[in-house]
Amino acid sequence: MKACLFATLLALCSAPLLAQAPASAPASQVHTSDIGFSYSLPSDWNVVDTTPSLPAVQQQVEKNATSEDEKKGISCVQIALTARHGSPSSVVVVVALPFACFGQTMTEKDLPGFAMGASEGIKNTFDISEPLYGAYSLGSHSVWIERAKGVVKDHPELKYTVETVCSVLKKGAVCWMAMAADDAALKTFEQGSVKLDAEPSATLVPADAFTKKP
Repeated sequence: MKACLFATLLALCSAPLLAQAPASAPASQVHTSDIGFSYSLPSDWNVVDTTPSLPAVQQQVEKNATSEDEKKGISCVQIALTARHGSPSSVVVVVALPFACFGQTMTEKDLPGFAMGASEGIKNTFDISEPLYGAYSLGSHSVWIERAKGVVKDHPELKYTVETVCSVLKKGAVCWMAMAADDAALKTFEQGSVKLDAEPSATLVPADAFTKKP
């Protein structure tokens, strides 16, 4: 499954929330997935139920699929978390692809190919500039990251930092995406605590994520 389709799904699920005022219901602190990870956000971030809109978004993304594998992957995608904060809203979306549903597994060597198309998918919603790429490890897991400036198409007044983080777990692949309206929201996203495959908790994005490794 191409990462650009994966990222398109994230962007389409989150784009309608960018200009909305926050909902009143508070988010719970820790969000877990049955593919083997958890992720924490502060309690003042508001969880949004995207379940009703997911089938329509999947159908839209499937139109750009070029193989049966991609269509299968899109149908198997789970929106593990959608949350927003502030006005204009910063949005965090977490998307998981369970291998049991997909019928295939990925390994660390598949991560770059899976993740590199992410910016192409995001361009359906944002005009992207100044992308930065990085790679790091969280425990035994390799992580791919991209950070870029993003302006919402048709709404040039909405300027964001768009950051996508992807990894491969034992039971599935996962991507976290932030559309941060300010530095505080980006910092909150990056400093969220994650636990991958029952390994010790860690910060999602370490301070040296974009530092070139020797």
